[in-house]
Amino acid sequence: VLPLISAQVLVDLQVAQPPPVPSDAKTCTMKILEYSVCRRTFGNSYYDPEIVSYSPPTDCGTVGSWAAVTLSFTVTSNGTQYDRLGVFTFHNTEIWRTSTPEPTPDGIIWTYTKDVTRYIPLFAKPGTFLLELDNIVTSTLTGEYSTTLYATFYATSKNYPTAGQSNLIVPISTMSDTLANDASVPPAFSLNVTLPQNTVEIYAELYASGNGEEEFWYYNTANEYISDLPPGTTYGEGPFREVRLLVDGQLAGVAFPYAVIFTGGINPAVWQPITAYGAIDLPTYFLDLTPFAPVFADGLPHNVTIDVASAEADHAINPNWYVSGLLQVVTDPSGERTTGQMITYNAQPYATTQTYGNTDANDVNVTVNAQRQIYIESMVVSGSGQSNHVIFEQNLDYTNTQYYLNVTYTQNVAQISSGSVKSTHNGVPVVVDNFEYPLFINVTYLDVTDTLITFFTSFDHSYNRQLSPAPFILASDTTEHQLATGYFTISTVGNFGSGNNNNTFNYADSEHNTYSRVVDAAMNEIVYNQESGSLASSSSSVSWPVAPSSFSVPPARLPGGKRIG
Repeated sequence: VLPLISAQVLVDLQVAQPPPVPSDAKTCTMKILEYSVCRRTFGNSYYDPEIVSYSPPTDCGTVGSWAAVTLSFTVTSNGTQYDRLGVFTFHNTEIWRTSTPEPTPDGIIWTYTKDVTRYIPLFAKPGTFLLELDNIVTSTLTGEYSTTLYATFYATSKNYPTAGQSNLIVPISTMSDTLANDASVPPAFSLNVTLPQNTVEIYAELYASGNGEEEFWYYNTANEYISDLPPGTTYGEGPFREVRLLVDGQLAGVAFPYAVIFTGGINPAVWQPITAYGAIDLPTYFLDLTPFAPVFADGLPHNVTIDVASAEADHAINPNWYVSGLLQVVTDPSGERTTGQMITYNAQPYATTQTYGNTDANDVNVTVNAQRQIYIESMVVSGSGQSNHVIFEQNLDYTNTQYYLNVTYTQNVAQISSGSVKSTHNGVPVVVDNFEYPLFINVTYLDVTDTLITFFTSFDHSYNRQLSPAPFILASDTTEHQLATGYFTISTVGNFGSGNNNNTFNYADSEHNTYSRVVDAAMNEIVYNQESGSLASSSSSVSWPVAPSSFSVPPARLPGGKRIG
């Protein structure tokens, strides 16, 4: 239920399915974080996260036996402010990466509820919860973020048993007790990890997002052609990125990331009130590290590395990406040491890539392609004597073509990342990730002077993913298609824009939950909203307030850091 708000306050949202939680279970809700005007807000909050102690509830059944757990995050802000990245860290483990919509002078509010059931092993024990939301307040950037975070625990019932879970969650993080636990790369981030000797299954989850000169990584141009563009058009190191996970220097798996566009990205006007998909709940990436279980089972520290590589000859990227990860570990009840061996290892350190293009007096067109194949096969033998024949495979493809036309007054990107990730245990599929992420962007500059930049943008962006992260985590099939168009002006007397945003979203999971939504916005107002499926609720009948059709915002962030003058 939305709180009572004035007619001018903008209600922001990211299209997503409601968490698939029990409908008839006893619930216990606890407030983890709260900021209000009576206390502190996220104002000048760089290097000053909120840190609180957590103890699990005891009135929703046996601790850790819950059917589900969710986090509900509500934020309000008003004024002028850039979008900001937020990182939730729990037991030194990142469990949610988010970002803020940009506020309006009259104010914004949003609430997002995230399913965190897969992290029950963390919620089942006391620990430290940390939210880092770095923000800067000045005479012109006045927006502060007031936030509330609730955790809701769902007790088991006849129809909803205890959720499946691993025995142990191990962070791949900076292990800081005072700051968010994500690491900035480059350079590569490494950590020594020690797992129990009776480890029999290992499932990795990776968090990764581009920042700074890597925010619009899909617009970065191959170094071979960067000198053919006017200075300041874009950054170099090319558009291809793969997030790599290595064990003792040996590649264990990769992710071709989804391009998340933050609400200040390229044209802020098209992301109000509907953000780009993934802006409030950034996607994560899953790998099966079970082929390495016999390696970790010696009980000694092993080096785990996360980095991000490009298609350039030296695989370098710009500053920076924020990365972290975690390992969901399953142990054998015997307590005895796991044995076994790797049978086949076929993985090159870096993807196979091709770069080509053509240039003339007015136009520069550059294409970068990449392919990635990984095949790792192991026999894992538990202390109980059970043999597990494990095969982990990745077959991934990437193509990106950039069209810099009319002396770069038109800048188009056509990118598609796609692939299949699959692991089998004794022939049974365990981790499955079939994905396709098409992205098509047009930016056309209409007027560029020393005091003004006016441009038109269009975005055609999709997230299509069939995902089974681990045998104890709900499998899902998600398709989201977003079309957004609009105009924006950056000027010395103010920044203004307007836009449209159309979304078609469908979700289904392995427990037969379904959710569909078609929602459209025009000129900062929801003009159509239809929800259906088993997870749909009365929220589809909410009356959405009208906000001003155009209002002053911070300058849009553009590829190459383009500015006035």
